[in-house]
Amino acid sequence: MIITISGPPGSGKTTAARLLAERLGYELVTTGIIFREMAEARGMSLADFGAMVQENSDIDKELDKTVVERAKGNVIIEGRLAGHMLYLNGILALKVWIDATIITRSQRISGRESKTPEQVREEIIEREECEHQRYSKAYGIDSRSLAVYDMVIHSDDLTPDEIIDQIMEKIDKDDE
Repeated sequence: MIITISGPPGSGKTTAARLLAERLGYELVTTGIIFREMAEARGMSLADFGAMVQENSDIDKELDKTVVERAKGNVIIEGRLAGHMLYLNGILALKVWIDATIITRSQRISGRESKTPEQVREEIIEREECEHQRYSKAYGIDSRSLAVYDMVIHSDDLTPDEIIDQIMEKIDKDDE
């Protein structure tokens, strides 16, 4: 079974994907790790590579091609566009979107990056707008649309285990 876990920064998608992969014994593919590997292969810092990506949609397409190629067998694919990419390529998967308010997301990220929630909030808004424009230009998709997802989980008041439990309930229900 292929499962995608997508969502905005700070929503809990990476933690959920890792825990779900552990619980199911599935391979975990994270776009963040692939992105870092691509930067390293080019001898670039993440910041410099990120700036280059803003100007070159071929890099996004290379990343997304790698994600699609890895969508085989029992795998969890974590990434902002993972659900959209598999949908666009006709690959069947359980597509999960994890969301949280910008207040919750800002607090979560500020806690791990030693920034104020206000700083993080501004960065999130800028990043999401930039990514929305990039994905629209590269793929002609509305990355804000949740239409391709099989389930949406609001994680504000949930623990990671409660998120996983909801996904497992969906898997069990679909298997019936």
